[in-house]
Amino acid sequence: MPQKTSRRELLRRAGAAAVLGVVGSTQVGSAGGATEAAQVTKTAEATQTAGPNTVGIQTLTGGFEIPLDLAFVPGSRQAYVADQQGVVSVYEPGGLRDEPLLDLRDTVEYGGEKGLLGIAVHPNFAENRRLFVRYSAPLGANAPQEFSHTFVLSEFTVNADGRTANRNSERTVLDIPEPQPNHNAGDLAFGPDGYLYVTVGDGGNGGDLGPGHVDDWYGAVPGGNAQDVRRNLLGSILRIDVNGREGGKPYAIPDDNPLVGRPGFDEQYAWGFRNPWRLSFDRGRLFVADVGESEYEEVSLVESGGNYGWNVNEGTHCFAANSCPDRTPPSVRGGEPLVDPIIEYSHSGGPLTGNSVIGGYVYRGSAIPGLQGAYVFGDLDADGQLFVATEPQDGGRWPTRVVDVAGGGSGRLRRIFSFARDPTGELYVLGAGVDGGAVHRVVPASG
Repeated sequence: MPQKTSRRELLRRAGAAAVLGVVGSTQVGSAGGATEAAQVTKTAEATQTAGPNTVGIQTLTGGFEIPLDLAFVPGSRQAYVADQQGVVSVYEPGGLRDEPLLDLRDTVEYGGEKGLLGIAVHPNFAENRRLFVRYSAPLGANAPQEFSHTFVLSEFTVNADGRTANRNSERTVLDIPEPQPNHNAGDLAFGPDGYLYVTVGDGGNGGDLGPGHVDDWYGAVPGGNAQDVRRNLLGSILRIDVNGREGGKPYAIPDDNPLVGRPGFDEQYAWGFRNPWRLSFDRGRLFVADVGESEYEEVSLVESGGNYGWNVNEGTHCFAANSCPDRTPPSVRGGEPLVDPIIEYSHSGGPLTGNSVIGGYVYRGSAIPGLQGAYVFGDLDADGQLFVATEPQDGGRWPTRVVDVAGGGSGRLRRIFSFARDPTGELYVLGAGVDGGAVHRVVPASG
């Protein structure tokens, strides 16, 4: 590491740290910390599995502040890169175009964990040119004035050449008042069923507490949007049909969403999340990476109607209590179980450690056969490393190991913000290092 660091680099690092709230929040009266660490019973261990110990990265394009999403355009050689400051750029085989696809900097509220957080192209993009964008906007006039800002999910129409979008075509699909500036999640993706899945954080602040957080069924930790499905959409994964409209809304609700006909918001697909930063699909399965508070990071296989535990649990461990239930009371949706993650790692050392999980993808490419079928992901504080998890035969926790980025690539990957997978199954990592924010392809290690 250089002995001197420029002010620009310090500011970039500060922004990168803020984007996920890497240090967590101090919980007053928490039974976490040393007490919680002492009673760990299911610590994740890095387990050696077949596959490479090192990989390389090939830088495709750079010059970004904090690149957070990469979407491949169906039927073309174009890809769209979303920068947190509010710009969507066009990458083509010749490089990054100077003219952006979409510049929302006059609309996006940018800073800390706020900004342009996710993009998704419609599965029938070649015919309908529909681009979906998730960003932070100023607080609306009808929102509680003590709140922070507005979660916005919008749709834009992209022109036929795929190089510019019609700014005046914006149609707001969904907006949610956000009580705090952090825990905004922000990813979105179309599932194999054609529906749009959207991650929503718990509303921010430490421990799912404070202004904007409601009372829930769990008394050991006061409040908790993530355990409530009746008063807001926070702390959940949403699933909506953007091809229809019903009930005065600019979208429809899939009939088989778990709360249809039951108490709760029909949009919700799963709940119990703190800051579900990135999601991905593989062969019908949904992987969600949920950023932890101050002790543990987790990745879950998410199913319809699942409750993933926050703020009763952080990972597989009781949060802010010496003991905790493994399911809701019978009066709360019949006593649903709190689902454990498939991957967990600690903030406090070990062969696998970090402070803010960045969800990845199952590798389905051909360039690195040893990664075939493995879930490749990372941590915000990457320090030139990726994580590789392999599904066990017994259906338990996924053994996970560290894979180093070889050679000079490690210096270009000090931070990881996001991952992407192209139609051939090859993986890409969006991060920052000595040369700033960039998009890289994961390739075999040379030599």
